[in-house]
Order: sequence, then structure tokens, then C-alpha cells
Amino acid sequence: METTQAYDYGLWGMVVFNVVLFGGFVLSFLRPRRKAEWRSLGVFAAFIVALFAEMYGFPLTVFVLTSWLGGGPSVATTYSHLKGHVLATLLGLPTWAALLICQIGALMMLAGLAVMWRGWRQIHTAEGALVTDGVYAHVRHPQYSGLFLITLGMLIQWPTLLTFVMWPVLMFAYYRLAMREEREMLRKFGPEYDGYRRRVPAFMPRLVRRGQEARAGTNGLSSPAVSEGQRS
Repeated sequence: METTQAYDYGLWGMVVFNVVLFGGFVLSFLRPRRKAEWRSLGVFAAFIVALFAEMYGFPLTVFVLTSWLGGGPSVATTYSHLKGHVLATLLGLPTWAALLICQIGALMMLAGLAVMWRGWRQIHTAEGALVTDGVYAHVRHPQYSGLFLITLGMLIQWPTLLTFVMWPVLMFAYYRLAMREEREMLRKFGPEYDGYRRRVPAFMPRLVRRGQEARAGTNGLSSPAVSEGQRS
């Protein structure tokens, strides 16, 4: 029986730091004003608290899975930090593969932040007008698309039972918010926004765009969009 146990958790300061860091980024980009926006942001906040609490605080998923499976690795191995990557551990992947998965997740998170930033920049130079160019020529809700990329990257980087359950809830909350905002945009801009909505997907860009749609995206409206942020 091993007497030396590696327990790489209990780092609650890291939990607070990461929650404040990612929460602050998203808050600054989305800038919620109404109750529905704050509710959706609250779901995101719960998601990142659950994620980082397990990443650095207490490995609940590892604890539950080892209890269910039984006869697993010793406590000394199970509660070392790298073994907290549930997917890599369950699949029996080597250390380099676990680190590679973490880096893939990190790259997705950075890509999501970049998309959110580009959407935010266009919105805050729009002065209340409708924008269909730039990143808005590819998706109608780039800031929410960026948020989805960030959270998906988090799931890949550090999958847990709680975040797997919460992620669809988070997606649904922002989907409902986006559809609500689109109804407001239709009332405000009418056929102008309806035409934009018909040719541009909501969250995921089309891999292949028909020539007519591509021309519509470049020759159509040129003022900045106001979607998830298309509200001034």
C-alpha cells in the first residue's frame, strides 16, 4: 500500500483567479443589461465555477468515477493533477496525449475569445445601426458563437460530469436569448434584417457559400450589426 499520496488539488485561489478572469472577459464582451441576459450569464458563471472547482479545487468527477468503477489506480495516482483529465485517463492515453488534448481545448478557447472580440469591436462602432459585414457576414451572433467555442474548449480541456450536464443548458439559454433578440431586430429593422437572417446562419458559418449568397454578403448592407449586442 502506498503511503505517499499525490494530491494536486485544494488550490482555491486558482479557482477564484480563473473564474474572475474568464467571467470578466465574457462580461466585458457581452455587457448584459436586461434580466434575460443576466440569467444567461448566470448559467455561464455556474458552468465555469463548476469547471474550475474541479480543475483546481476538488476532483469530484474522479472521486465519483473511481467509486463507481472500483479497483482503479491508487489514490496517489488518481489524485495527481494530470489524472484529473477524465477522458485521457479512462482511455488509458499516455501523458503526452493528455497534454495534447488540453492544448487543443486551449486553442479552441483562444479562438472563441478572438471571435467574441471581433464581434464586440463591430458592435461598439455601430452606433445602433445594423451590421452585416465583417464577422457578421458569416454568423448572426458571433459573440455567442465565440462563447460556445470557449465552453466547448473548456469541456475538451477538462471534462467533468457537472459541466457535461450543464453545457447543453448553457447552449439552450443563449439560443433562447439569441432568438429573443432576433424578434426585436425584426421589429426594429423589418425586411432589412429578415433578408440578412435568411442568408446568414445564426451560430455556425457555412463551409461552402453559394455564389449568390457570397455576393449578397459583400454587396448588401454595410453598416455594423447589433445582434447579441445589436442593441444600443
